[in-house]
Amino acid sequence: MLRWRCVLVLAVCHLAGCAGAPAAPTRDGGDPDDRITVVTLNLYHDKEAWPERRPAIVAALRELRPDVIALQEVIGNESVRNQAESLAEELGYEYTFSSTDPVGSPKRYGNALLTRHPLIRRGWKRLRPLEDSRTAAHVRIALGGREVNVYVTHLHNTVEGAHIRAQQVADLLAFVRETGGGAPSIVAGDLNAESSNPELEPLARGFVSTYDVLHPGADRDPRAHTTLNPHFFPVDHRRIDHIYVERVRFTPLESKIILDRADAAGRWPSDHFGLMTRVRILPR
Repeated sequence: MLRWRCVLVLAVCHLAGCAGAPAAPTRDGGDPDDRITVVTLNLYHDKEAWPERRPAIVAALRELRPDVIALQEVIGNESVRNQAESLAEELGYEYTFSSTDPVGSPKRYGNALLTRHPLIRRGWKRLRPLEDSRTAAHVRIALGGREVNVYVTHLHNTVEGAHIRAQQVADLLAFVRETGGGAPSIVAGDLNAESSNPELEPLARGFVSTYDVLHPGADRDPRAHTTLNPHFFPVDHRRIDHIYVERVRFTPLESKIILDRADAAGRWPSDHFGLMTRVRILPR
């Protein structure tokens, strides 16, 4: 009897120790609560046989298991369930969706953020000019004992529309100031501009492009670093999908292009490649 009591006590102590043990360190030896992984992807809405493209996207996201997923060109209509909603359900994530299309419309098109962490705050803002139908969406998540803001947007697309993107960047930054709440912030999305474009300079004052930090000289070989799928854009090799992190609040650790391969049937996940970034959140 004494022997079994000892075994029971040891088992209880072991379980209590496990419950109170710190989380396992990351692969680079760091604290997992000060790391955040973000993916951005332009979904190309429901073009090019979305049901057949979707499995590759889901498989890649399941493998990466990012903390937050920023999506652009998200659609929901009479034949396609809202893509953010369905992807979030399949991945076990929460989501928020922004669109200038009224709630209840037969078709709604916009941006979305998915996260596997508790949501503290969410919201969205329409960007000017209003006739361009652009939005920015926001979530603040609880990451262990920390809070982090993530924003997604999709800026104006024409080459000659730099002045429109400049207005949208100004509205985006105002939205970040209004909603940041002192927590470190990340901006992700399809900005339809390279990081060196003048209209993104106001963003670069307070934020840094993680891919640029970790791939110096990438602009000298645009074909190797494009986020525009050459299958759809054979002569346009720009990198227009970005993840920016607030200066002095993060250290970029990894940034790479993902979802850049066709499947066995020659089907591509999207007309854009995805971008993944992992950063360390610095002490305040």
